[in-house]
Amino acid sequence: MRLTLGERSYDLTHRALVMGILNRTPDSFYDAGAFFEMGRFIDRASQHVAAGADILDVGGVKAGPGPDVDEDEELERVIPAVEALNERFDLPISVDTWRASVAAKAYDAGAVVGNDISGFSDAGYLPIAAKAGAAVVATHIRLAPRVADPTPEYDDVTEAVARRLADLADRALSAGVARDKIIVDAGLDLGKTWQQSLVLLRRSARLASLGFPLLLSASNKTFLGRLLDLEVGERQMASTAACAIGVAEGCRIVRVHDVAGARRVVDTIAAVTAGCPSPD
Repeated sequence: MRLTLGERSYDLTHRALVMGILNRTPDSFYDAGAFFEMGRFIDRASQHVAAGADILDVGGVKAGPGPDVDEDEELERVIPAVEALNERFDLPISVDTWRASVAAKAYDAGAVVGNDISGFSDAGYLPIAAKAGAAVVATHIRLAPRVADPTPEYDDVTEAVARRLADLADRALSAGVARDKIIVDAGLDLGKTWQQSLVLLRRSARLASLGFPLLLSASNKTFLGRLLDLEVGERQMASTAACAIGVAEGCRIVRVHDVAGARRVVDTIAAVTAGCPSPD
């Protein structure tokens, strides 16, 4: 399995990539705006890079319900951040947005991935990505970002998610996005109960069998808190464990707050599965 991000191409047969989360939001569920100010944002990015991040993911609007953020405000948050990262670091930059207009300007500013949790709800998203030569993340969500979905029901959550991801990948291909630039994401906690998210983590191998790099976004999420009765600030080790389970089951990108912990996980699994040299 290969993935192309900008000018870089990755063999993901035994390797998983670490995507460091960078929030330019004042109301993030995890950091509550701690890195909203540009200087703190750049410092956080520097920490991710030093810890071994492969990709930097910039978002200007949180996924959950909250105050409205219009297009101009999202652009003001995201584009200077992408420009600053592009100037300072030699790593692929991902823009976490469901607006095609924001993605387009982010690609102009140096981003090479469009991370869209809405399932390509904006009709212009895929054509713009194809024109820019950007990679895209196809994410399963039952309703829409920022819309509460407390009691979702599925006959079989894994198969429902697999069918939808296959359809989204086909849409991306039809729009002209190259196959090696399509990533899929089960969307844990997005229109799923905590139990359904746990099932999807356990069945990552089924979703990886679709043939596209599977992104795992489990870091500090609600399903871990509900499973283990942990507050957001207490979920780091649980997140690292979820990362290990996901990669072992076929996930090939892990989107995380704790880059150092994830780096240890993916490097260890890669060394084991690729075959360690004998100490003799």
